[in-house]
Amino acid sequence: MTRYFEVYQRDGAARKGRLLLDRTIETPCILKTETLKDHNGHIMDAGSLWEMSNVEKAGKRLQQLRSELGEDRLIILPHMCLVPEAPDIVPETLEMLGSNTGAIGRVYRKGGAIKAADMYILEGAGVFENNAKALMERVLDLKESTTDDAALYLPNICLPENLAMLVYMGADVLDTTKATLAAYKDIYLTHAGSFYLGSLSELPCRCSVCVSVTLLELKKMDRISRAQLLEQHNINVMEAELALVREKISSGNLREYVDAQCRIRPWLTALLRLLDREYLYLEKGTPIARNTEMLANSGDSLTRPEVVRFARRVQERYIPPELDVLLLLPCSAKKPYSISQSHQKFSLALGKYRKFVHEVIITSPLGIVPRELELTYPAAHYDIAVTGNWDAEETKWVSGCLEDYLSKHKYNAILAHVDGAYRKICEMVANRLGLEIHFTSTGSVTSYESLRNLSKTAGELCIGRKLNETKRKAAMLKVIADYQFGKGAGKILVPDNSEIRGPFPRYQAFCENTQIVTLIPQYGTLAVTIEGAEMMVSHNSHIVRIDDFIPKGSILAPGVLEADPAIRQGDEVFVVGDRAIGVGRARMSGKEMSVSTKGQAVDLRHVKVK
Repeated sequence: MTRYFEVYQRDGAARKGRLLLDRTIETPCILKTETLKDHNGHIMDAGSLWEMSNVEKAGKRLQQLRSELGEDRLIILPHMCLVPEAPDIVPETLEMLGSNTGAIGRVYRKGGAIKAADMYILEGAGVFENNAKALMERVLDLKESTTDDAALYLPNICLPENLAMLVYMGADVLDTTKATLAAYKDIYLTHAGSFYLGSLSELPCRCSVCVSVTLLELKKMDRISRAQLLEQHNINVMEAELALVREKISSGNLREYVDAQCRIRPWLTALLRLLDREYLYLEKGTPIARNTEMLANSGDSLTRPEVVRFARRVQERYIPPELDVLLLLPCSAKKPYSISQSHQKFSLALGKYRKFVHEVIITSPLGIVPRELELTYPAAHYDIAVTGNWDAEETKWVSGCLEDYLSKHKYNAILAHVDGAYRKICEMVANRLGLEIHFTSTGSVTSYESLRNLSKTAGELCIGRKLNETKRKAAMLKVIADYQFGKGAGKILVPDNSEIRGPFPRYQAFCENTQIVTLIPQYGTLAVTIEGAEMMVSHNSHIVRIDDFIPKGSILAPGVLEADPAIRQGDEVFVVGDRAIGVGRARMSGKEMSVSTKGQAVDLRHVKVK
């Protein structure tokens, strides 16, 4: 729990925040290492216990610093300066001196006692460079052992080339140690890697240092003068990279940048892949939707949290409409699929029989997308490099998603209007499950012959069938409600007597002339009215319980008593208190709401006093 650190934006484990000290410091940030011993700095290291003869002297030193600096300067408590594997042997009496006395930072040691702090320091983080697994394990252990509203400082490991990855895995504070050390070794840093000054044929940077001197002049300087200029250049590059990373967090596409940047070093690529295996760690901070397009530029996109979350929700929450004919279709470059030329041709070919066929789109990297969920993020918000060839990883992932779906949901007939790799996947799954699939494409899926065959086959299977149009629309909203809030939510928010109004995709569900939900086309999710929120209280999903007050505008984290751990940033949530009930959008995860002492928890849209 902290009074001096606030997180206000998240992108996976990466986040933007503020250290609320004598001067507000925006994070992620880079500390100039030499300032940590400066009494004029905003963050100060109290020093090593090895330099102090006893605990009593260390305690007096700490009290003196606090008296001089005040409560709004962050003091890193005296520590032992040991390697990461060493046990936590900081004296208990010294730890007590550091508690409840303004902003403090604590050195974290695995297995040691965890006490409250505004910032935790993974001492010796630099030894984990080039050891992706060890670094990830230590960071995750620290994160799981400490509160979400404390800052993480990784000292002596940051370079321009790895800065984005360190922030992506959760670092809030970094420092210039390696930039300075590199300068005195004649190493010239860039975001694309490190170069020995003697190997350069020109200066590839255009920072203030590099435009003020030529490469030849730099090489002819004395060692100290050269190191000073190189140090300033290295720090300039690091700060420029940090500014870019902060912008990537703001725009919601840090993952795309990290996906490219991690290729600089094999250990960074390994770190990304290991992090993706820690699905819950990354997913809990990943917003439910973004304003930017999700770019699937590499095979690692198959394991990014948004993709895995979508696939899992389809597997665990999706209940298909009551139709017994399944039609498998290929994806399209244009999103949502329905507005693409190819899918419009499929629709025209199906004609009046389309409403009797359940459509499921096969795609990489999402696996399968039921037509009802084609507006839901990221189904309508991704782009992928198209070569016409699917690699083994893609084929395995997509066929696995399709196999899981077909093993759970039964149909009287399965049509597949696909070709190329899509057809191979369908054949592979059909053989594994012992299913019969009718292929309607004869070559290109949009050829006249293929479309005529699709029309004929669908007509033969669906002739004489009837379907209530309102029931069909309601089924779509039920599917989205289940996907968004969990199984059973659809029956609550869209009961059988619902009336569906409005043109697609702006459907609205009414129950006894009372509006309950509205489909938001931008993200393919439901916005719920107060009446809908009252209905959802019994479902006990996405509930935020507050103290005895009437909220207005927004709810801050200290006002939250408890929140559903399944809540993610951007989720529709239902606020329940003794005096009021409300509905709004989550600004942080449910777990963060429950433990944080700062920050906006819910952006309220409607409130009703009980």
